[in-house]
Amino acid sequence: MSSVQEQNKQIVREFYNLIINKKDFDAAKKYMGTRYKQHNPLVKDGPGGLHEFITFLRANFPDAKSEIKSVFADGDYVILHVLSHRTPSLKRAIVEIFRLENGKIDEHWDVIQEIPETSANPNGMF
Repeated sequence: MSSVQEQNKQIVREFYNLIINKKDFDAAKKYMGTRYKQHNPLVKDGPGGLHEFITFLRANFPDAKSEIKSVFADGDYVILHVLSHRTPSLKRAIVEIFRLENGKIDEHWDVIQEIPETSANPNGMF
């Protein structure tokens, strides 16, 4: 893996921890490109849209935490496989996809699935 891909993985890890676990937009914005194109239909484009989302999390889910289980990089893309604890009873598996440009996060997608209490197989989601 190239050193650029390793740097991109570290940038995304730090950014994700700041926005989701610490809910600190001001610290996280240094990792963002000016466009920050958003593909989650519940979040507006641009840094302002992410700021609104973090403000929503801080107000409604102040104790929400996420644990990065795996990190993958391919060129300018970094993918996280995440265990999210939105509330003690609401756990979700999330795949977060980030595209970086010149060392800045410039685009984001996510796929979110609630973790059920029972499963048809013994494999788990992680």
